[in-house]
Amino acid sequence: MTIWLLAVLLIAGLAGLGWRQGVIRVAFSLVGILIASLLSLPLAKLIKPLLGIFGMHNPVLLGILGPLVAFIIVLAAFKAGALATHQKVDVYFKYKAGDLRLSLWERLNHRLGLCLGIFNGVLYFVLLSWAMYCLSYWTVQAATADQQPTTLNVLNRLGKDLDATGMSKVARSIDRLPETYYETADVVGLVYNNALLEARLSRYPAFLTLAEKPEFQDIANDAQFTEMRQKREPIINIINYPKTQAILKNGELMKQIKGVLVPDLADLRAYLETGHSPKYDQEQILGRWDFDLIYTVAVVARTKPNMSASERQKLRQGLSAQFGKTKFVATTEHEAYLKNIPKGGGSAELQNVTGKWDGAGGKYMLTMQAGRGELSANVERDRLIMKGEGLDLAFSRED
Repeated sequence: MTIWLLAVLLIAGLAGLGWRQGVIRVAFSLVGILIASLLSLPLAKLIKPLLGIFGMHNPVLLGILGPLVAFIIVLAAFKAGALATHQKVDVYFKYKAGDLRLSLWERLNHRLGLCLGIFNGVLYFVLLSWAMYCLSYWTVQAATADQQPTTLNVLNRLGKDLDATGMSKVARSIDRLPETYYETADVVGLVYNNALLEARLSRYPAFLTLAEKPEFQDIANDAQFTEMRQKREPIINIINYPKTQAILKNGELMKQIKGVLVPDLADLRAYLETGHSPKYDQEQILGRWDFDLIYTVAVVARTKPNMSASERQKLRQGLSAQFGKTKFVATTEHEAYLKNIPKGGGSAELQNVTGKWDGAGGKYMLTMQAGRGELSANVERDRLIMKGEGLDLAFSRED
């Protein structure tokens, strides 16, 4: 197993270094490793803004480099103190203690240094196991059969070895990352390995507002990005894609995504797996709706029972020409969007109208802008009927 080979090399190397450096420097390092491990995550919150000043905005790299830089800074402080203390003790025994005491001290110094070096090696190995576990939890789920960088292949191999040897339990026992870190990885892995789930993901109620933002509209309509996903290219290529980077480097947008994603991870996973959201299914209006020509004609015909076949055909043609591209979106923030709806006044030009919705239990009121006023909306299963002055439209929930 490569993991045990790594353990042997690391512990043997640190034991040899401990023999060479002596007990004082190794003891300071031992304490430094423990303290740095405890402080790395809290201090990372202070380090990340500083990294941003130097142009680093990628949340993946910030999540890795923030704790790493904090760990190195704390450990370096202990090592600086260790060097100063070691020099003072060394000067004392060389020039003031005498040859016998110097000889005894050097033997004790090296032997205790070797012993503590072994402990340092074990600590580093446990910390490396934790780091490999955290990173490989993501990369293993997004692994592809080929085209992956060698670094990812090695990391995935080490992650699988951790699990096979049981060291993953040790790594998880010292883990202080929030459970949402792993829940997010599960969701990303689920979507990455099932391209058809992307459509379902875009319809998740909590994501509807985000999906209306230009950045997501742009990437959703990008043929090259769609082809990359269909071919299931390595996730590193998808992350490095310019339009993906534009989203990742947008700090405000990433904050919004996190605010939407983190509270609903368990519900989102259930939605991806079953198509039903325990949290949002009760609010029937939420989602995307497509104009339903046939049902709209039926709704209008109910109010005009004497409508002739020719009149019905004319109505169908007129509605198709005016509202054939119309869509309706209702979000969890009570925002409503009517897309591709005629401006009115005989104009064939289409417009997007925004507004608010309110109500519950299948009966809602829409307050729309651009002169559309108030509309009523009744939802029955997967059909929505919208009524207003001179406007009766039916919609079907987007598949």
